[in-house]
Amino acid sequence: MSLLVIVVVSAVLLTVAYWTYGPVLARLLRLDPTVKTPAYEFRDEVDYAPLEPNALMSQHFSAIAAAGPIVGPILAGITFGWAPAMIWILCGCILVGGVHDFTALVASIRHKARSIAEVVRDHMSRRAFLLFLTFVWLALVYIIIAFTDITAGAFVKDGDLGDGRPILGAGIASSSLMYLALPIIMGILLKYTKLTLGWATVIFLPLVGVAIWAGQHVPFDVAAIVRSFNPGLSEAESKDVAHKVWDVALLVYCCVASVVPMWLLLQPRGHLGGYFLYVALIGGALGLMLGGGTVQYPAFRGWTAPTGETLAPFLFITIACGACSGFHALIASGTTSKQLRYETDAKLIGYGTMLLEGMVAIISLCCVMRLSLDSPHLARPTPDYIYALGIGSFLQSLSLPAHLGVAFALMAFTTFVYDTLDVCTRLGRYIIQELTGWQDARGKWLGTLLTAGVPIFFVTQTVTDAAGKPVPVWRVFWQLFGASNQLLAALTLLGVTVWLWKTRRAWWVWPVVGIPTVLMYVMSLWALVLMIGNTWRQIQAADHFVLVNYLLLGISSALVLLAAMMLVEAFIALRGWQRDDDGSARPLPVAASA
Repeated sequence: MSLLVIVVVSAVLLTVAYWTYGPVLARLLRLDPTVKTPAYEFRDEVDYAPLEPNALMSQHFSAIAAAGPIVGPILAGITFGWAPAMIWILCGCILVGGVHDFTALVASIRHKARSIAEVVRDHMSRRAFLLFLTFVWLALVYIIIAFTDITAGAFVKDGDLGDGRPILGAGIASSSLMYLALPIIMGILLKYTKLTLGWATVIFLPLVGVAIWAGQHVPFDVAAIVRSFNPGLSEAESKDVAHKVWDVALLVYCCVASVVPMWLLLQPRGHLGGYFLYVALIGGALGLMLGGGTVQYPAFRGWTAPTGETLAPFLFITIACGACSGFHALIASGTTSKQLRYETDAKLIGYGTMLLEGMVAIISLCCVMRLSLDSPHLARPTPDYIYALGIGSFLQSLSLPAHLGVAFALMAFTTFVYDTLDVCTRLGRYIIQELTGWQDARGKWLGTLLTAGVPIFFVTQTVTDAAGKPVPVWRVFWQLFGASNQLLAALTLLGVTVWLWKTRRAWWVWPVVGIPTVLMYVMSLWALVLMIGNTWRQIQAADHFVLVNYLLLGISSALVLLAAMMLVEAFIALRGWQRDDDGSARPLPVAASA
């Protein structure tokens, strides 16, 4: 089968969904363009700042996409075959992930751009609110750990094009540092000069391309710096140290980026990152169309992977952001809802960007489909490298040199992660401030340091598998991130279901958001329970104390307990009762409309 057929059919299905199911959702949610949105009502140019839809779409898209729709589909495709992965990506985006993102964004707007946790407090109970906030914060920590470590690995790991020509990880690091400087300059110029957003895009977007090209010529090699201070280290040892250095450096960046004004970094970087993502998506699709290529990888590899994971539930949690992501609700209700100009823009921003992310996942899956089962690149597969080789191959059809295409793809990969890391840290700060009630500088820095500080412990650990061999930290945390992320989506959908049912009493609430809630709850809890059992077996089999395993066991168990308690609170709320802070129950008033 041609890869072109896969891409075209997927694009058509997602486009049809946007123009058919999208308007249905908009009508059901009663979007009103005349309502004054929180971006205008609370405008302060720091957190609340209205943004025109195309710019907001770029920012939102780059924040939600990150590495999820790249890593997840590639891992799932390699493990179970491309067919089940593709089916879940398309069905999940249209019927689950898109609905989740759209309704979460609208729910936040209707509650003065407050978080989904506060929507839960309004329509369930304060206890449910605290449970939800705790769960969200733990999920954010996992996201930061997984994405920080995989990015740090890209900065120290060298690859090749298969013909001996190298792609330097240190070059990708240089390009990334240059890229981070560009939006800061852009933000300052937009703020203090008459430069328009359109002209800023025309000027700075090509400069991102220059950064990609220049990075390979001026690599920032931290491993070489480490060896200069300790000549006795081998190259492999120095790269391990450099990996940890980059882990810590990225988390320090998160601390700073999460407290600076949005106009200085988040908005301009999100704008450039969104276009970057568009270029990667369109370039890969055009390359597939012009270059052709056929599917080489098996469509289905069985219900059970060689490593022991079964297709259900692990397919659903491995693909994660490529089909549905609870993290998207945090972005939608944490930053995007504070910048939405009109309610009607929510269809484009909430539903449309999830469908675009589905296309990113399909292109990523094609990077696996082009490989044969005996390909040397699958011997020790790393998703960023497989993605980069695939995109580089597709871009060659557009006459772009292979080494530049691969460097572009690796740079794109790390760029997407940047957008997620600092947003996650900012959201974690909001949660700590909400829990402590400290809205001043004290709460801002406490929340930031806790959210970025806890991951430092995990990324600086040396983690081993059952055989005692070192494994990347991100790989250990990916499934846990996927399960907690999907469970977060289930909790968000649960909160939205309660809100819509109590305010609308409409039958469509159950099939539109109720069924996706049940699906995500079942798959994510199933996966977490299996992982808890696996971690316990590893603890029993280990011949020495491994702190990370005990922490993973404890936090996984806590996530399951929190999710179960949230179900109880939802049941009480749906039955028309709400718990007071003393534990007693009282009848809930039923609102007339949303």
